[in-house]
Amino acid sequence: MKRSKLSQILAGVLVNAIYEMKNYPIVLISTIISPLSLLLVITFVSSGALFGTAIEGGLIMIFFSSGIALQSDLSHLKNDFKLQDMIVSSPTSSRLYMGGMALAEIVYSVPALVILIVLAGIYLHPSLLQIAILSIVLLLMFAVSVAIGFMLSTFSSDVVQSYAFSRLLSLLFATLPPVYYPITYVPSPFNYLAYLSPTTYAAEIMHSATGYLNISTNMLILDWVVLLVVCAVILFIAIRKTRWREV
Repeated sequence: MKRSKLSQILAGVLVNAIYEMKNYPIVLISTIISPLSLLLVITFVSSGALFGTAIEGGLIMIFFSSGIALQSDLSHLKNDFKLQDMIVSSPTSSRLYMGGMALAEIVYSVPALVILIVLAGIYLHPSLLQIAILSIVLLLMFAVSVAIGFMLSTFSSDVVQSYAFSRLLSLLFATLPPVYYPITYVPSPFNYLAYLSPTTYAAEIMHSATGYLNISTNMLILDWVVLLVVCAVILFIAIRKTRWREV
């Protein structure tokens, strides 16, 4: 049973990541350029002062955008290849299917992740506690984005629509909010608008953990509470509203 589940997950990685990486290596460029281009811009504009926060912002962008990208990939496989219809009629559950496809998105982003992790190790010198905090926050962001991506993919009827939603959501949650730089750089009243995005709370926790942002203990606790609640609510909505089988 365990081997069967593992093979099903690996099949998702093979279909959604390895195939494209092997046959269309040019598509890997976009996964590297997106986070690194913003990192370079923020670094140049701040004369290197925000290089550390820009690295963390790049990591947030990769994990969030990877989960959101699941939407367009799943929509493409569902609508163009009718893969979801075959999965529904097979022993594979929706959770295994989503797990394999989500893991594929991380595999797909490995080149950019390796670059940013190496930069973080060289420049940030994170302790084990800091690594643990950053990892937990990034995994929460990935879980949120995967839930959103999977839910929207089951409603999408066209891959073009899915690509538009993916770009829009990545812009709203991973580019516009202050993830590449501390929120203290955002003037009032726009800083209040920034708190509408869960990535803002994630960035505050990461910036605080690595010493780039000084916030009170109460504010840090609030950031964790909001992030966990948002994650739980979105996962709950995704589970309840996702249409796995057509009715």
